[in-house]
Amino acid sequence: MIITLNEEKGIARAIESASFCSDIVVLDSGSTDNTCQIARELGARVFLEEWRGFRDQKQRATDLALNDWVLSLDGDEAVSSELREEIKAVLSTWARGESQGHFNVDGFRMPRLTWNLGRWIRHGGWYPDYQLRLYNRTRAKWVGGQVHEHVRAERIERLKSPLLHYPFPQHADQVATNNRYSGLGAEALDSKGEKFQLLKLIFKPYSKFLETYFIKRGFLDGLPGFIIAVGAAYSIFLKYAKLWEMQNLKKETKPVGELAPILEREP
Repeated sequence: MIITLNEEKGIARAIESASFCSDIVVLDSGSTDNTCQIARELGARVFLEEWRGFRDQKQRATDLALNDWVLSLDGDEAVSSELREEIKAVLSTWARGESQGHFNVDGFRMPRLTWNLGRWIRHGGWYPDYQLRLYNRTRAKWVGGQVHEHVRAERIERLKSPLLHYPFPQHADQVATNNRYSGLGAEALDSKGEKFQLLKLIFKPYSKFLETYFIKRGFLDGLPGFIIAVGAAYSIFLKYAKLWEMQNLKKETKPVGELAPILEREP
């Protein structure tokens, strides 16, 4: 199951990596590139529906699947060869009836390994980044908000092999993502009734940098680790700056009477 919006650069990689699945669902929310065409050519069942938000879109795509066991991918992810063989081994064990315990499992978490700035990022909180992506839809569901949606299930086991993640073709894409998610984060804080605090605007970015670069050893990823840590700190800064803007600058315009003297001045 894959939800998409303009994922033509990665959709083939995602679908081909999941070719061992008997059914592939692509739920698209209005791509203007060749995402849907590529997906259809690779045998996916493609559905076009309006965007509902991450949680509801992924739940809808799950509901469209033909089977109860679902593997969820994003358009910029791929199943590693090691993960593919591990999943197949688990399923074949079930088919032979050799592991009755697995029949009581609702889902499996898997580590996600991200490629960024020319290397696999293994520190700074980016790895192992466990994701629950293989689950029984009759005993699990997507929950959460607009930013941190996830699958909720009770009986969970872990797989060892990584899901591969290719989110940022260029650093500008990461900057754009940080900008977008900081806005969603500000909206989430505001909707929960949290008020802007100057101390958080000042100190939380610093604490995020220290956490990412030193505590979680981002420095071991070389210069990319430093760039990522600075970006994470700035994203926190943006979130609180946008919360302040949201709560204190309410999209008000000056009355026409106040603007008139300004407009009438000589250049």
